[in-house]
Amino acid sequence: MKPNLPALPPVPKLSVIVPIYNERNTAQAALDAITSKRISGWTIEVIVVESNSTDGTREIVQEYGHLPHVRILLQERARGKGHAVRQGMESASGDVILIQDADLEYDLADYEALLKPLQAGSHTFVLGSRHGSHRWFIRKFDEQALHAFALNAGHWFFTALIDVSLGLTLRDPFTMYKVFRRECLAGLRFESNRFDFDWEILIKLVRKGHIPIEVPVRYTSRSFKEGKKVSMFRDPPGWIWAWLKYRFQPL
Repeated sequence: MKPNLPALPPVPKLSVIVPIYNERNTAQAALDAITSKRISGWTIEVIVVESNSTDGTREIVQEYGHLPHVRILLQERARGKGHAVRQGMESASGDVILIQDADLEYDLADYEALLKPLQAGSHTFVLGSRHGSHRWFIRKFDEQALHAFALNAGHWFFTALIDVSLGLTLRDPFTMYKVFRRECLAGLRFESNRFDFDWEILIKLVRKGHIPIEVPVRYTSRSFKEGKKVSMFRDPPGWIWAWLKYRFQPL
């Protein structure tokens, strides 16, 4: 059952949270696109959380500080994507929150489709599924086929774990595109710092009754050689722990 939330205002505000760390190769193109994005009937604020990059990304980010709808949060050190997103959510003033990476894997043209169920009032939580066009495998690395296979296999295993334990039928619960009403966060506290944040926020929102709808989005995965930051060895044990912790501990 969808939680009973008031309708969005006539002109709702969207908070786009952009965690960014060591993305020199894509930062300018991504931020140009994000900061110039306009959606009919919406106002937009962009919150960029820069985690003290070592490759010159911080200097690129600071060039956007003069824009009136952009807020830049500078962290003293890198603590992980989850930590950056959490700080961004604390500063968000929008009616709806959308998480957006700066690596050019996702297409900003999908914003309108992602926001449609929220604006219609049919859902409070939307996931941008990378399985658009009926794709079974969301990652294809031309030079690292074995890595792509391992990530795709792990994706299906962890998706099944989430679906069975929460009674869901999701195909892509770990997508970056998580879009939700800000009221969904009421009463919840978040603590994950790395990619386990994807697990924490999904599980906690679902347990509060915010069952997500999946909307197909366009996606082009980059390989580890191109800068993908998830660790095939360090992160999976943390995901299992996050599942055990956030699925079964009291909210």
